[in-house]
Amino acid sequence: MKILVVGGGGREHALVWKLAQSPLVETLYCAPGNPGIARLADCVHIPADDIEALLDFALAEKIDLTVVGPEVPLTLGIVDRFQAAGLEIFGPNQAAARIEGSKSFSKDLMAKYAIPTAAYRTFTERDAAVAYIKAQGAPIVVKADGLAAGKGVIVAMSMDQAIAAVDDIMLDKVFGAAGASVVIEEFMEGEEASFFAFTDGRNILPLASSQDHKRAFDNDEGPNTGGMGAYSPAPVVTAALHDEIVATIVKPTIAGMASEGCPYSGILYVGLMIKDGRPRVVEYNARFGDPEAQPLLMRMKSDIVPVLQACARGDLRQDSIKWHDKAAVCVVMASGGYPAAYTKGFEITGLDNVLAMDDVMVFHAGTSLENGRVVNTGGRVLGVTGLGRTVAEAIACAYGAVAKIHWKGVHFRRDIGRKALNR
Repeated sequence: MKILVVGGGGREHALVWKLAQSPLVETLYCAPGNPGIARLADCVHIPADDIEALLDFALAEKIDLTVVGPEVPLTLGIVDRFQAAGLEIFGPNQAAARIEGSKSFSKDLMAKYAIPTAAYRTFTERDAAVAYIKAQGAPIVVKADGLAAGKGVIVAMSMDQAIAAVDDIMLDKVFGAAGASVVIEEFMEGEEASFFAFTDGRNILPLASSQDHKRAFDNDEGPNTGGMGAYSPAPVVTAALHDEIVATIVKPTIAGMASEGCPYSGILYVGLMIKDGRPRVVEYNARFGDPEAQPLLMRMKSDIVPVLQACARGDLRQDSIKWHDKAAVCVVMASGGYPAAYTKGFEITGLDNVLAMDDVMVFHAGTSLENGRVVNTGGRVLGVTGLGRTVAEAIACAYGAVAKIHWKGVHFRRDIGRKALNR
């Protein structure tokens, strides 16, 4: 069969890598792809948000299944357009993708269906938001309502910081239209974890546990990013906690979406805060996490294609996924300055040295090819992912590969996976 993957980041490289292993796949395309993906698939120079051009390509090439990586094309309605043209596509439709595209929609959903989360209020006026912050005090969390590439959440430890965040979002429009309204939430203490489940809108198929590292610097300091690393499995998610997450969060979410008239099909990401063994929802995403997809897909033993097809067809009957016993750790190597301004165009060296290493994959995220050289073109550049019998071995494997890769100003955290070791 012919498969098209939409996107060009680390998550899409991991998806292409996993899809390429399936005996069901004859031809793989990726739009727009990147230099790492080009080793495994034919890259098509169509932006991920150019829905009509993607549709024309899929029709012309008789694509059997399209897999959407990033959130933007989902919120623009790519699934609706492809389905209307009679094409199979994996991901939620535009109405269902609001679960990520609008934080106020997702918080209202949680409130209506008694899904545990932080107390919140939504504001469209700056002065009302500031008055609420002054009444609640700090710490407090300020979120741009719309999509902001994982950077629209400010955990404010003081009232001044919270008010400045509101001004940045609502007055200075640092996140553009995503900041037309803000959601202000109670600050939740605890340990974060990521939980994923495939679904056809009725049935669910949970994935293994994982944990992301959102802050830019070691010890969870600095601003929020799209993610600086991840590992799987996450010891904080015990077997009992896994069952509780499914029963009290995932199932009510899927049932609630169906009741709201927008059944959710695809993969659902639930960002969790866990304290005293009890999970609460931080946020939802309407797609694979990035960088969680990298360690999860490296650990996945089952063929992913039948699962994606079953979700797309509304007929998910599989009740489990087989996993490799090994742990996986992904370290994101970023451009210096990320998530703020950074310089791009520096040559990346050492990639060939890592190719010879066992149990390591380097997933390209923000790279391009210039005059035969791979250079950094994004904030998050590479997701260096290692396997090991334990999380400690996987950490050593990943960082051993990181040490071989260089470019000017490269930045990465040095504590990815440490929370797992502490357990």
